[in-house]
Amino acid sequence: MPGFAGSKKTLALGVLGAALLLWGAGLAWAGGGQAQVKSLAGLLERYDSKRCQECHGEIYEQWSRSHHARSLMGLDGFSFMSKYLRKGPLAVKRPQDATLANFPCAKCHLPQLLTAGDQVAKELAEVIWRDDKAVVGRLNIGCLVCHQDKAVVHHRPEPGVLYGAKALQDHEGDVKTVRRSAFMSSPAFCGQCHGMGPNFEFTPPVQCATLYGSYLHGYVADGGSRTCLDCHMSGKDHTFPPDFSDREGTAKLYRDALPMEVQALPYTFHPRHGQYAPQVVVGVTIRNRAGHRIPDG
Repeated sequence: MPGFAGSKKTLALGVLGAALLLWGAGLAWAGGGQAQVKSLAGLLERYDSKRCQECHGEIYEQWSRSHHARSLMGLDGFSFMSKYLRKGPLAVKRPQDATLANFPCAKCHLPQLLTAGDQVAKELAEVIWRDDKAVVGRLNIGCLVCHQDKAVVHHRPEPGVLYGAKALQDHEGDVKTVRRSAFMSSPAFCGQCHGMGPNFEFTPPVQCATLYGSYLHGYVADGGSRTCLDCHMSGKDHTFPPDFSDREGTAKLYRDALPMEVQALPYTFHPRHGQYAPQVVVGVTIRNRAGHRIPDG
């Protein structure tokens, strides 16, 4: 069957070629179809949200207080990636050994990194290794990540175009055009990062946020109709609450989302004559009105 064998080789080459084509397309998908970033400094410059501050000052101020603005930092300035690079399956012996494969967390915490090369991963590893919070704090989920890279599906973001709730043909600044993206108001838009998990494309697979799956399978399936933006971006609030640094505000959100009812019945037990044992029966009912499981990310 020489003809059949030859067709199998042709098919294999065709599949390989298609895979390479899709891989190459994926590299250009983020960054508005721009060329691949070659350095960490270039990544910082391309995704610097300060360029939006002059015209969108209130939004920028809100965003700067959000967890999106410090997506590689935990509470109280903690750089959580430092632990992963030093211990566990993602660890490296030295920063120079790091590649993009050591940063699966970047899929959600710094998605623009995955469009860069291994050289940028090494530079980032060095920054994290020396705990340079000044640089790590500038790496975040900024304006371009949401309003360009993640804003559309089924096609690449157009070069020099932003996406939002409505189209603008005379946008000021470097970007002259804003196109409407209906996808950005969909829960699936948030689900790209606050996702369904696990992520089998990484070695080892990463099981992280499954919030969107919980929303679909538990809330929507039970008749819920509110979206992520209804609760977490009410009034176009770019702080995207909760802000876990704001303990009082977070506690209020939890009280509203997890109403608790407590019933107590005190009584005295008499096991035998002359003995008294105070008792209490406590019934606690907690209802989840959040629309998804808690905690999650």
